[in-house]
Amino acid sequence: MNPSHASRTALATSLMRALHSRSDPAPLLDDPWGDRLVPEAARAAFRERALAQRDASDTVATPDQMLDAALHANAAYPDVILRSRYTEDALRNAVARGIGQYVIVGAGFDSFVCRRPAWAEGLTIYEVDHPATQQLKRQRLRDCGIAESASVHFIEADLSVEDLGTALARSPFQSTQPSFFSWLGVTVYLTRQSNLAALHAIASCAPESSELVFTYIDEAALRPGHLNAEPFRKLQSEVSAVGEAFLSGFDPAGLKTLLLETGFALKEDMDGHQALARYDATGVNGFQPAGAAHVAHAVRFRSA
Repeated sequence: MNPSHASRTALATSLMRALHSRSDPAPLLDDPWGDRLVPEAARAAFRERALAQRDASDTVATPDQMLDAALHANAAYPDVILRSRYTEDALRNAVARGIGQYVIVGAGFDSFVCRRPAWAEGLTIYEVDHPATQQLKRQRLRDCGIAESASVHFIEADLSVEDLGTALARSPFQSTQPSFFSWLGVTVYLTRQSNLAALHAIASCAPESSELVFTYIDEAALRPGHLNAEPFRKLQSEVSAVGEAFLSGFDPAGLKTLLLETGFALKEDMDGHQALARYDATGVNGFQPAGAAHVAHAVRFRSA
């Protein structure tokens, strides 16, 4: 990511969540804030790109309709929706078990702080992201009339040069209290070494019984010569074009062992098809999930 600009993929996923909420037949999320948090300049850039890629025979659709169609056709769209719903379900269950801190690693333009449900009213939320993204996010919240809350903490951190524990230490985060960590849509943009370091860093901040939900790509899909589906190859090309290329994945068969080495016990790991079977088994939303996209749920165990 260009360090002077907010993440393009973070902006796009915000628009996707809003689009799903207002247009799909059976929304899994209610996120009217996704559109509002993205500045008009960014929306205009996305519209321009969608118009440049439109079918020459299409002379009816408006620029906004073109943008919606492009977002809906993006191979990442189903994964963005499914992973968000899965994470918030897991968070709700964790809160019911007594967890009171929620750390969003790579928060982007996540809108949970704007639409906090009743069951999350007692949560203290820590959003961690790159300074450029974080600064724009906070400005957009102000522009939307969202007052800052004593229970929400925004932590600017470039986690490529600073570990998570150091970043959280600049906030009121209670390192002795079990917490819930989400880390969505990030690992594929990091090297394997960086991902392992990040998992160790999260574990170092997470006392026993803390939980982590994160996403990853099956590493086999990233290997040269792998027979990826055309939408996945197109997605790889698009994110690479904006400077946010796919760099690494994990082997689902080895994930349990890998997590144990970092201090987490794997609770569940679902690929895109399994997530769809749980949340939209009838196919009413028309999702075409990527089997290579995974969401994993892990629990911190007591260190020896």
